Amino acid sequence: MINTTDRSDTILVVVDVQERMMPAIRKSEQVIDNIGRLIRGCQELRVPVLVTEQYPKGLGATVAELREILGDAYNPLEKNTFSAAKDHGFMQAFESSGRHQILICGVETHVCVYQTARDLHNLGWTVEVVADAVASRVRRNRDIALTRMEHHGIDFTTVEMALFDMMESAEIPEFKAISAIVK
Repeated sequence: MINTTDRSDTILVVVDVQERMMPAIRKSEQVIDNIGRLIRGCQELRVPVLVTEQYPKGLGATVAELREILGDAYNPLEKNTFSAAKDHGFMQAFESSGRHQILICGVETHVCVYQTARDLHNLGWTVEVVADAVASRVRRNRDIALTRMEHHGIDFTTVEMALFDMMESAEIPEFKAISAIVK
């Protein structure tokens, strides 16, 4: 059975989209734009957002564009483990959300995104990686990571697919706002 993305049971995890990392990331502007649209859509649908930052002293804060979209909700979880699932603070924040479905986006696909998705999946959570909102410095690393995740049974979605899946109908009040976000 294929699950729908239930907005009342979903949380968005934005992995390590940091100032000193993004200049080296392939198609970084497009990825930041897609992540921004995903965050705005989740905010509109009242889906909570968790943001991680890998060693921010060295890699900087989350990029300004995303901090601006997050506004007061910008409350990054600092981590030093590649997998957020191995960080106590992250797991505490995630588990306290009461959500069971996880949308994951961010960088790098083959390191922190991969390990976080794999470990959360292995813990029994429903994980979807937002394929047009993840990236690596090298395309091949991204491609192999996506292949491995698929092999492990982790599902993929896209920004637009996830947002429309969570809406389910054009009759909900958020439809116009979400439609404007994805255009």
